[in-house]
Amino acid sequence: MFEKKTKNDLIDSIYRKNSYERQEILAIVDEFLMEVKGCLEQGDTIELRGFGTFEPRLRNGRKIARNPKTGETLSVKPHYVAAFRAGQVLKEKLWKLIDEKQK
Repeated sequence: MFEKKTKNDLIDSIYRKNSYERQEILAIVDEFLMEVKGCLEQGDTIELRGFGTFEPRLRNGRKIARNPKTGETLSVKPHYVAAFRAGQVLKEKLWKLIDEKQK
């Protein structure tokens, strides 16, 4: 049904559509991802109009949690996680996806 895409798949797709060298595209994508990561680490929100918003979100801790792999009981402190909210344009495209897949 749906395919899993990797960073290399995205880079190859961009490479086929443009006249840039693959290494240049790789460097730009890596730099973009490092910038997003750096902004999130500083607590900043990144808004990409038409795509979505990346933001750090505080998760509450729990006094009692269980490691599903080992069964060990532990506590989890409050911590931040990276969150993504799709923008309106992306949401609309995804809503139409089910109609296109049924055809």
